[in-house]
Amino acid sequence: LVLDGATGTMLQKQGMPGGVCPEEWVLENPQSIINVQKAYREAGSDIVYSCTFGGNRWKLEEFGLQDSVHQINRDLARFSREAVGKDGLVAGDIAPCGKFIEPFGETPFEEAVVMFAEQASALADGGVDLFVIETMLDIQEARAALLGVRSVSDLPVMVTMTFEASGRTLTGTDAVSALITLQSLGADAVGCNCSTGPDQMLETIKMMKPFATVPLLAKPNAGLPKLVNNETVFDMTAVEYATFVPGFAKAGINIMGGCCGTSPDYI
Repeated sequence: LVLDGATGTMLQKQGMPGGVCPEEWVLENPQSIINVQKAYREAGSDIVYSCTFGGNRWKLEEFGLQDSVHQINRDLARFSREAVGKDGLVAGDIAPCGKFIEPFGETPFEEAVVMFAEQASALADGGVDLFVIETMLDIQEARAALLGVRSVSDLPVMVTMTFEASGRTLTGTDAVSALITLQSLGADAVGCNCSTGPDQMLETIKMMKPFATVPLLAKPNAGLPKLVNNETVFDMTAVEYATFVPGFAKAGINIMGGCCGTSPDYI
């Protein structure tokens, strides 16, 4: 299966200003996400991610929108459905909550489970075909999100962690341990996204493959970010990015797309 690429940078090209709540801006400008996701669908994406990366209660609270969790997630999922039509698949996007879970932080594990369940329930009401829990830096938070989704839905769930150059998450979990934990908890596909380019991510996938009992997923960045004139840029071209795909296929990847710096050209 082929996933989509970056959403935030594509929305900026559609006119989204900096400093706003992306979910709120897209609700006010629905054609923006429809244009972006139609472009990904036409480029070959089988699955697009709903524009709900910051759609959980704790992230929305930063913009005073914590009481609109259900409406925001439901409506954004519906926009994605409109964009891809009946033949495309929409993954309800669930991302980090913005707080560290115990024992790394003060947020109780059970509270995180309830918070993720609330978002998942709203996405299900919006008609998603599956869920994706992505860009997770902490295995405890990934576990909470997976349990939260599973408490309200039996739709398939993909989970991707973000690994540093060291091969571990920010809180110290290695890729194989994360894989075994998540597939044991019932994830339907596991992998990695963001943080590195395709070269480093390929090595992570190779480490995971011998232990995988579920499909593996990769969504690398377009290389490593660089700061140019106070702007973050990714300098790997679409053609260069694509040269890594045969290596991923040989390594046993099942699902692939792009993360930061990618666009429909990369797909």
